[in-house]
Amino acid sequence: MEVISLNVGKPKTVDYRGKPLETGIYKMPAPGKVQLHLEGFDGDGQADLVNHGGADKAVCVYPIEHYPFWEQWLGKKLEYSAFGENITASGLLETEVCIGDVYEVGTTLLQVSQPRFPCYKLAQKHGPADMPAQVLKTGYSGFYFRVLREGQIAAGDPIIKQESGKGSFPIKRVLYLMEHGRKDQTGLAELAALETLSADTREKFQGWLDTAGR
Repeated sequence: MEVISLNVGKPKTVDYRGKPLETGIYKMPAPGKVQLHLEGFDGDGQADLVNHGGADKAVCVYPIEHYPFWEQWLGKKLEYSAFGENITASGLLETEVCIGDVYEVGTTLLQVSQPRFPCYKLAQKHGPADMPAQVLKTGYSGFYFRVLREGQIAAGDPIIKQESGKGSFPIKRVLYLMEHGRKDQTGLAELAALETLSADTREKFQGWLDTAGR
């Protein structure tokens, strides 16, 4: 497992359906080591601070293994950070990475906190309006890390697993429940109680659980 590319960038204004849109999805590979703090990298930023950024979404990760699929689907070559990710990584697939898993990357210590839920900004960047739906269909979502120990990360750094998350809930299962699991009371209850899952996602599952139990 390895950091293939380390990507950062400040929000910029782009056109979306004839209107200005401020977005942080346009990141670029960074040369050398970049300092990571509890809420993100130096030189990085998000436009929508309600749905992006914060301690539970400090680092966005996307697997390089999915790039060939999207290149074929989109009919174009993709540059690193095509999905707005901070870390383009090898060996971290959503079917295997679990909530609460802990990894040492560079001099940092990071913990998996939640899936990356796709939004319309992927469609803005790449064109097809149904791209977020395709991300959900494939499960090729990527995920977020929270920062347990600040430090520096660079492209080429190994990603070393230090600890497995309690309960072994893969990212793909959590993503599925976020999209389709509102009637799965057992799954909702398990994830609502999972302390290493991001707080806002736990609250969402708890709300659905409360609604299903009425």
